[in-house]
Amino acid sequence: MSEIREISGPTPKRLERVGAHSHIRGLGVDENLRAKLVADGMVGQTRAREAAYLVVKMAKEGKLSGKGVLVAGPPGTGKTALAVGIARELGEDVPFIVLSGSEIYSAERRKTDVLMEAMRKAIGVRLHEMRKIYEGEVTKLDVRYASNPYNPYYQIPRSARITLETKKQSRTFEVGEGVAAQLVELGVREGDVIQIDAETGRVARVGRSSSSKELYEIETEKTVPKPDGDVMKEKEFIYTMTLYDLDELFARRRGSGIASLLFGFSAEKEISSEIRASVDEQVSEWVKEGRAEIIPGVLFIDDVHMMDIEALSFLARAMEGELVPIIVMATNRGITTIRGTDVKSPFGLPLDLLDRLVIITTDKYNEEEIREILKIRAAEEKIELEKEAFDSLVKIGAETSLRHAVQLLSMAGVRARSMSRDKVLPEDVEEVKKLYTDVKQAMEHLRKYESELLS
Repeated sequence: MSEIREISGPTPKRLERVGAHSHIRGLGVDENLRAKLVADGMVGQTRAREAAYLVVKMAKEGKLSGKGVLVAGPPGTGKTALAVGIARELGEDVPFIVLSGSEIYSAERRKTDVLMEAMRKAIGVRLHEMRKIYEGEVTKLDVRYASNPYNPYYQIPRSARITLETKKQSRTFEVGEGVAAQLVELGVREGDVIQIDAETGRVARVGRSSSSKELYEIETEKTVPKPDGDVMKEKEFIYTMTLYDLDELFARRRGSGIASLLFGFSAEKEISSEIRASVDEQVSEWVKEGRAEIIPGVLFIDDVHMMDIEALSFLARAMEGELVPIIVMATNRGITTIRGTDVKSPFGLPLDLLDRLVIITTDKYNEEEIREILKIRAAEEKIELEKEAFDSLVKIGAETSLRHAVQLLSMAGVRARSMSRDKVLPEDVEEVKKLYTDVKQAMEHLRKYESELLS
């Protein structure tokens, strides 16, 4: 049973994690299918965003079967952001799985099994059950972080203190690592209405409370009323699992041998096709009974050109199946060799796979778009800058790359805080610019010491 303990007492300091694409809320396309220059955390790439929005429409109408999406463009032009935007447009609990093309190569597992696992992680199953739950509006939330035992420089949620409030009562709980991690992953914040399964600790985000202090006239999130009654109640609990989660559950039940008896897990590294067939049969039965819905998610494969002909052929065949997520691929290659062959092809992909893909291209950002993106990132990371400092970062982004400017923004923010200042000054930007080189400067450095470097 997951640890959920009611407590009272002082509130610890809150720490927040900011991801590279945590600011993206959708594709920023209006009802006329036109992308706004700046909307939903997206900037520029209006043609690509409009194309991606039509892909979302096709997916919702069930007309994307047998097709995939390829996003092609130079590095740092928002290919991953576009895939995140597609997932956000599909819904809140739609699975979004990221896989790099080189991740499929392992000495212990087959390439096709890694791909199958990723596809099943990207297919959600929304389940409806009567459970004892804690439900209410989040009025206070403090997540405590600690160093990852395997990487001390990476912070992970260890516990959290959360206050849930209904129209009748308010209760504060201390929750363990598992619940805290779900709260962070789901992006739960004060003003949200959530449900926590009293037995398993599984968290479900219902929507934004209509009584929340932070409520806007135009709101992209679903607004729900503050719950009635007690915080703890018996109610229909709706939560989402993936097909892979169910695969693991079924595999543990069927586990046998010393490993499963002593430690509770199966000695097998791969889940068999028989177990997957059993899961598919069970899910199909739940759907017929009205206890479950299938939610196709997004599988984003970055650097797809790194995959070999065997893996690419498997993907082409998998697209024809019934239980398949929306497969979005990205590449920054032009005409290049298909890995595992001597054949050159556009994007390093075989022509029979290219025929199944809708291709979206991205362009380099201009100076005004870089300005807007840096403004969004500064707000997301809660960094205040003087105008001269901000203009300097925009210029750096235009002359070098957007990614380099974003990295310098973060480092300048750290330097300003270390100097006990609330705002980033031009001297902070100049200092971090001297300390960190962009790719062109790094190449010049290599040429300078070419004869002394190992080859």
